[in-house]
Amino acid sequence: MGLSNNITAILNFLALLCSIPIIGAGIWLASKPDNECIHFFRWPVVLIGVLILLVSLAGFIGAYWNRQGLLAFYLFCMALLIGLLLVLLVFTFVVTRPDGSYTVMGRGFKEYRLDGFSSWLKSHLTNSRNWPKIRTCLAESDVCPKLNQQYFAADQFFAADISPLQSGCCKPPTACGFNFVNPTLWLNPVDPMADPDCYIWSNDQTQLCYNCNSCKAGLLGNLRREWRKANVVLIVTVVVLIWVYVIGCSAFKNAQTEDLFRRYKQGWI
Repeated sequence: MGLSNNITAILNFLALLCSIPIIGAGIWLASKPDNECIHFFRWPVVLIGVLILLVSLAGFIGAYWNRQGLLAFYLFCMALLIGLLLVLLVFTFVVTRPDGSYTVMGRGFKEYRLDGFSSWLKSHLTNSRNWPKIRTCLAESDVCPKLNQQYFAADQFFAADISPLQSGCCKPPTACGFNFVNPTLWLNPVDPMADPDCYIWSNDQTQLCYNCNSCKAGLLGNLRREWRKANVVLIVTVVVLIWVYVIGCSAFKNAQTEDLFRRYKQGWI
């Protein structure tokens, strides 16, 4: 195996290692309660990571055993996957750029307005066709019930940094002026006309604020926060992959030149 093939094999092994944080980020996203309820958001990152792993393995085998066909396949497929990952990064950055959160005086958590998020997210996730299924899934999860196990006093709950999903779905909007009993039980609103969600709130533990606009906004806020965190890992990984790919292309060309020179020399001798 020539020097260029050795370099290519090492680079392909690095690309294979790069697939691990991509798969890890995808599994982390898929494990979140909100992503469990949005099926088409769950697995694209994991799928891309697995494909990068398989393509890198093919490239490593091709470089180690000098299989030019496998190396060409690796370079072609890796270019497509890097492009796909870049498209995914740009797309998620654009659709999660608007932030519908706002600060509430005297609260450790933020609340969320639906009109503060991107129109794409709103039209695809909170429409009348998709929301009933998402709402049912959220109501069956432990997103809200576990708040009652963590916070017992009003002061403790008001100072808590709860998730956007919990802020939007598990309690009524602060503007309504409900009196705290526990995180999912609120009574006697002071200003029931402050927000349309004040009328929608229910102490029925299967209802709560799952039909509220604040819950839809909380879901989008959760998605935004999670995808922004995952994007940090994906950006670092894609930069490394591009660097590996560029050097790999150069090493592949050098390997072809070495192979042609060797064949020419053997024929000349």
